[in-house]
Amino acid sequence: MAEFSFDVVAKIERQELSNAIDLAKKEIDTRFDFKGSKTEIKLEKDILSLEASDDMKMRQLIDVLQNKFIKRELNIKAFKFGEFETNVSGTVKCRVEIQNGLSQDQSKKIIKLIKDSKLKIQSRIEGEKIRITGKSKDDLQTVQKMIKDANYDFAASFENYR
Repeated sequence: MAEFSFDVVAKIERQELSNAIDLAKKEIDTRFDFKGSKTEIKLEKDILSLEASDDMKMRQLIDVLQNKFIKRELNIKAFKFGEFETNVSGTVKCRVEIQNGLSQDQSKKIIKLIKDSKLKIQSRIEGEKIRITGKSKDDLQTVQKMIKDANYDFAASFENYR
């Protein structure tokens, strides 16, 4: 009998992220409450650097960004917003870490959930993803639903469903 499998990953589509940032920049350029203020969004590998002229503008900038992420179907849980840092000139900066892959702790949480379900499913950690295999497609779909319903504080999506 055939074995079916899928991978649990934490991956952000780079093109969608770039599109969401571009849309946020356009909105900020046209909004009246941002006129004359310095706001900046820079994407550097897995870090998003935000800069605004004051605390209120930073909060509005984050709100605009999150709305664009949602519209582009990017999981908000994949973005870890850091603390606001104010420098001497009064500019507020915020670093946003972008989750790329599952950590060992996150993988262990998912595997524990699967083992506790008592389904006849095998799971193994393969680097920054988890490969889940089983003989029944229904069991695999049950596992996917369990992972979605678990409401973890990190992003988890599925790929390579075979």
